[in-house]
Amino acid sequence: MSTERPGTEGPAVEGPAAGEPAAEPPAAEPALERVDPGSVDPATRQVLADPGWQRLHPVTPLLRGWKTLAVIFAVLVHQNFEHLLEPERPSWQLLAAVGGGIVLLTLLSVVWGVLAWRRTRYRIDAEAVHMESGVLFRQQRRAQLDRLQAVDVVRPLLGRLAGLAELRLEVAGGAGGGVRLAYLKEEEAQRVRNALLAAAAGVRYAEGEEAPEAPERPVVEVPVQRLLLSMLFSGLTVWVLVAVAGAVAAVFADGGVISLAAAAPLVLGALGAAWQRFTHGFGFSVAESPDGLRVRRGLLELRSQTVPPGRVQALRISQPLLWRRPDWWRVHVNVAGYAVGVEAQGEERLVLPVGTREELARVLAVVLPDLGTDEAPIDVVSAGLTGRDRDGGFTPVPPAARWLDPLARRRLGFRVTERAFLSRGGVLRRYLDVVPHERTQSLALQQGPWQRRLGLASVSLHSTPGPVAPQVRHLAAEVAAELLQEQSVRARTARAAAGPERWMERGTVPPARAAAPVPGERTAAPEA
Repeated sequence: MSTERPGTEGPAVEGPAAGEPAAEPPAAEPALERVDPGSVDPATRQVLADPGWQRLHPVTPLLRGWKTLAVIFAVLVHQNFEHLLEPERPSWQLLAAVGGGIVLLTLLSVVWGVLAWRRTRYRIDAEAVHMESGVLFRQQRRAQLDRLQAVDVVRPLLGRLAGLAELRLEVAGGAGGGVRLAYLKEEEAQRVRNALLAAAAGVRYAEGEEAPEAPERPVVEVPVQRLLLSMLFSGLTVWVLVAVAGAVAAVFADGGVISLAAAAPLVLGALGAAWQRFTHGFGFSVAESPDGLRVRRGLLELRSQTVPPGRVQALRISQPLLWRRPDWWRVHVNVAGYAVGVEAQGEERLVLPVGTREELARVLAVVLPDLGTDEAPIDVVSAGLTGRDRDGGFTPVPPAARWLDPLARRRLGFRVTERAFLSRGGVLRRYLDVVPHERTQSLALQQGPWQRRLGLASVSLHSTPGPVAPQVRHLAAEVAAELLQEQSVRARTARAAAGPERWMERGTVPPARAAAPVPGERTAAPEA
């Protein structure tokens, strides 16, 4: 049985950000304990000047086309490798043919790239980013600034050598709804990024006046030594060791290179995954600014992400088994707009790859500054991550759940606060999911055949696509039904109290401080 009840009326629209109502802007204070959006002057000035249609950097075709040329070259060489090594044939003729084919394809790629570059242009006004592209088929995109979810500045290795960067805009609406401006000069990319974030916040600048970069306060920096140790104490290291041991055993058993060639893809895949995790976590830092949460990371490709206030839809804090002794934690978030994929599910939505409990508290103070309780957020989270049964005010599952989940039964449970819904679970890998009430997209109640026999049911909270999928498994059926009704009311009430998307407009009340009623809050589940 599956029953769904929407948590919102009509299509889900991302709400505004956290912060106090912007009254009179205080004087600039560089030593602030927290950088609050209300500390920046929200006065509406003249409408943002529209500079008209602009083109990308002329070097863009080369930076975009080199990967295609590399693939073509590798395919041609691979297909003719044996013929090139044959001594009885005039290999120079084959070399000339292969070289001519590569030159022809290179010229065609360059011509196509130049045509695509000339037909690509963008324009930014006070309401949206417009982009036109396409040679054979014209495509027009419009990204509304009030639905801006994240702004990324990406500097690939070749782009850094040329002083260029790619600007990625993620907006609510799912995969394909964003805009990519590749490539711009690094200073131009930063200038456009500042203007976009200011316009999305509701701050306008007169013609000829550039939006300055908002100040920031460092929150967390992950040292390389800890990153390497965290990879060593993870399941990925186990898979790498198993793959290498299997390859070595196959070589000794067979005595040839055939077994090694067969095991090579497994070994290279495991090593590639480890390398990707290292490069994406290298130089990882988190900072807080009036623009929102700023995340920087990367070794070969540098990436600077900015998530505006209130755009985090859901949050998961997890701890693998081998991380318990050093007390390390990892934090993933759901942000609307990012494409659903391997990178989006892992690296793009990671706001803390490995951190101590103190660093976790600092990140929570930025992402979710108010959980609607008298306790500190880190105390509520700690009870959810390490507690059992009724610890920390959580509602546990009934004893009948031991027939379906005997190991994790005592860890399963939920808690409802004035501002958020929390769900915990996991034995070997502990986790805690947190969803602000106004970010609940919909709810569902599921009950399988064995659950019906035991009088149990599960409740799922639907967020935007991402690594966080909140669910409370094996609740008593009557508790699950009541939770479904009450959480639907909380979601509607919190969304109705949410202010506009532009979080620096004067006279608005951001939703992070707006109190949503918690009707019928339950602290304990009836015994089954």
